[in-house]
Amino acid sequence: MNSQLQQASSNVRSAIRSATQGLVGREQLAELIILAAVAQEHLLVIGPPGTAKSAVVRRVAQTMGGRYFEYLLGRFTEPSELFGPVDLRKLREGTVETDTTGMLPEAEIAFLDEVFLGSTAILNTLLGILNERRFRRGHTQLHCPLRVCIGAANHLPSDESLSAFGDRFLLHVFVEAAADHQLEAMLEGGWQAERSPAAPGISLADLDLLANAAKDVDMSEIRPVLAQAIRQLRGAGIALSDRRIVRSQRLIAAAAVLAGRARADASDLWPLLYALPTQEIQQHAREVLREQLAVCANGVLASAVETAAVQPMSRVGRLLENAQSALAAETDRPGIEALLREIDANFSAESMPDELAASREKLTARLAEPA
Repeated sequence: MNSQLQQASSNVRSAIRSATQGLVGREQLAELIILAAVAQEHLLVIGPPGTAKSAVVRRVAQTMGGRYFEYLLGRFTEPSELFGPVDLRKLREGTVETDTTGMLPEAEIAFLDEVFLGSTAILNTLLGILNERRFRRGHTQLHCPLRVCIGAANHLPSDESLSAFGDRFLLHVFVEAAADHQLEAMLEGGWQAERSPAAPGISLADLDLLANAAKDVDMSEIRPVLAQAIRQLRGAGIALSDRRIVRSQRLIAAAAVLAGRARADASDLWPLLYALPTQEIQQHAREVLREQLAVCANGVLASAVETAAVQPMSRVGRLLENAQSALAAETDRPGIEALLREIDANFSAESMPDELAASREKLTARLAEPA
């Protein structure tokens, strides 16, 4: 991979870390937004209110730059609130055209909260924007520069027609409230987040560079692995539509590029899990594909891989990164002690990778230094 791509990938990792500073347990969501943007696909976030869904989306969007559009949909939201009003001057001339200035059709990054509350007219128009990057309304037809749309909701709808619309978001991620053991870190992070300096940004040029590289990824090695995984899922009663199976290759290619490779391999299979529609099905698939997911890794998207695989080896990248950060900064003793406890909880002395063992030894030495 050339130096431009390597620099773009490095910029992405730095931006993710900065965008999620103080938002404990939300690195996975930030990473998947980036993955979706590079794959030129869309992401649906499901989780209860107050779980920082909006905060993560806004921060990541800020780091990406570009034109951003956000809207909270309701039962009485009018199409003009998203797509723009009818141009009255042209209407007097007998032409129905929409003034899209500053509205969703001109956005490069979009966030639609409570997306399933949109009317039939809104959702039908959204389908054209999401699927084809085309906006059609009256005499107005234009190409949309949209890189990624993030839809959010508190839960998946039971209505079959709405479920079909939700299926247009290839990536599905489910977020939950912070776990008990994360409460102290969440409180400290939330207190410090507002005082933190602005996150270093990546540019749309970086994203476009990575997205174009993803289109040229060599998929020959991963296709048999992907096909076998689909067979295993089908054998376990988990079905994916042909469209989602084919488009999942775009996620895998994007993962490979972000990992610094122009050829996808077995370590890039993990995005398939996020192409599954419900939390229950994703959990079942983790068990079915346990062996395949165990070999997955990605240094830039470590939290997303870790959540997908739920395997000790998938945590190595994140633990190494945290250890290096702790050694490079003036991390307090409780922080180092917590990191050592997590390392020891995941690995025995015999199973610990050499690089992680070396970092552990340095952390232990740091603790031994006088205060």
